[in-house]
Amino acid sequence: MVNRRRRYRRGYPVAVLVGFEDTHALLWHIFSRVVKPSFRLELNGKRTDEKVLYNFHESVIDAIKPVLKEGVRSVVVSAPARTTYAADFLEHIKKHHMYLIQSRSTNRANFGELIGSADDQIKVAELVKTTEFTKIIEQTTSEEADQIVDSLEKHLYGSGDNSVVLYSLKEIEDTIYAREKKKLTRTEYLLLTDKYLSESKQKSRIHRLLQIAKNKKVKTRVIDAETSAGNRVNQFGGIVFFSRPNYSTA
Repeated sequence: MVNRRRRYRRGYPVAVLVGFEDTHALLWHIFSRVVKPSFRLELNGKRTDEKVLYNFHESVIDAIKPVLKEGVRSVVVSAPARTTYAADFLEHIKKHHMYLIQSRSTNRANFGELIGSADDQIKVAELVKTTEFTKIIEQTTSEEADQIVDSLEKHLYGSGDNSVVLYSLKEIEDTIYAREKKKLTRTEYLLLTDKYLSESKQKSRIHRLLQIAKNKKVKTRVIDAETSAGNRVNQFGGIVFFSRPNYSTA
């Protein structure tokens, strides 16, 4: 019971922070209440060696991908002042992983660049309190939410693709709890607003649903109720689930 409360205390996932330094990069998971360290990736060689730098950037991409598949699509890239580490990484994405930034790609992520070191817990704590960080998070998460809700709209008004849209909590629970984890024939999303989550009188029930959804590979996102995407989800009562045949590897 104690462990469950600790897990909830971190809040819901918001973004990934990648902090580049001279010899390594650190990945941090940004939750609504806390920041958690994830990976440390070493630069095995010199930055002037193109092959070494390419492999280093690829290792960062590989570390980010599992988080993207879970539904978190906002990535903040930071590096100390007077360095080009963050810009170099974003240029690598443009050259070798264009699908991550293409507007119509189902694999798209939203990247933001920030000046500052994220080399340890103290520096990250200072970084996430800055106005610049807040603005980037608001921009990237808003863009991400708009993309997901746009996909929802297509399912609402589409036909012939066996799409499913549910906004009754009981129906959503029944569908997700009955889902076979190994069956990846559908891409599924569970969306709810932060207002719905904070004001619900059944918080334990909602948190259980979120945890089981994550375990069963359903992409879950908590959306700011005050944004245009949040307003649309509010029209469904604050929570909506939709799925479609898995034509891609999104």
